[in-house]
Amino acid sequence: MILVNTDYITGKELEMLGLVKGSTIQSKNVGWDITQSLKTLVGGELKSYTDMINQARALSTERMVQEAESLGADAVINIRYASASVMQGAAEVMAYGTAVKFKN
Repeated sequence: MILVNTDYITGKELEMLGLVKGSTIQSKNVGWDITQSLKTLVGGELKSYTDMINQARALSTERMVQEAESLGADAVINIRYASASVMQGAAEVMAYGTAVKFKN
């Protein structure tokens, strides 16, 4: 499966199959929330949250690819990511794009 954030793939003629997406909501436990809250007092990267978002992005991408494969897609173009805070310490990450099949 080819994944790109452009609306074309060089040298390929594309047949659009439709929008595909994947999402997840991730959270850290209360212990992580407390330690990360203390980290905001001194500044710096909140590594557990960075890890959480990276895991959520990977899972969302995987779910998007599964949906594209179910349509018989060869690639997903114009991929975008969106995130939103759902509640304290929990975030939704969505991956979406256009599933396409190669004509040639």
